[in-house]
Parts: sequence; C-alpha cells; structure tokens
Amino acid sequence: MLRIPASERRLDILEWLKEPARHFPRPRHGDVVQDGVAADVVAAKLGGCRRVADSHLALLAGVGLLRAKRVGRRTYYRRDEMRIAEVARMFEKGW
Repeated sequence: MLRIPASERRLDILEWLKEPARHFPRPRHGDVVQDGVAADVVAAKLGGCRRVADSHLALLAGVGLLRAKRVGRRTYYRRDEMRIAEVARMFEKGW
C-alpha cells in the first residue's frame, strides 16, 4: 500500500463512498449504502473514461480499502471501514 502514490482522484472516490447516497444518484435496483456504487457511476462522476475509473477502483480494492461485489456484469464498490480504520491506526502509531 505504501508503494502506491497518493492520487487526488482516489482520495475523491474514498470520500464520495463515505456518503454514497449524498454523492451518487439512487439506482433503480438496490441501495448505494448497502450494495455499493457501480463502477460506471463512479466513472461518470470522475468525468473520465471508464478504464481510468476501473484502474483506480481496482487499486483501492486491491489494497483492501474498498470491497468489490460482482452482480451480473456490473461491479459495485463500497468502503471497507474496518480496513480503513486499521490503516489509520497504523499511521497514528508511526508505523
């Protein structure tokens, strides 16, 4: 995780997913808080191409800050609050 450079876009994604109902439109099916936010919706909010959003989301999921859930052809992402708290504690301890 420490080898990955910080990115304003990744920080934005983490911040948006902290309160997904506030930052993303309500889906026709499911709930953004319980189920997460679809990758294409995150891409639209970023204003970039889907491939860039997918790489940011995959990286955040890969280091454990996001949980990914596949439903059909879509992948939904939500924050892993326990992992984020764990990482924050490591940095507070001066790790």
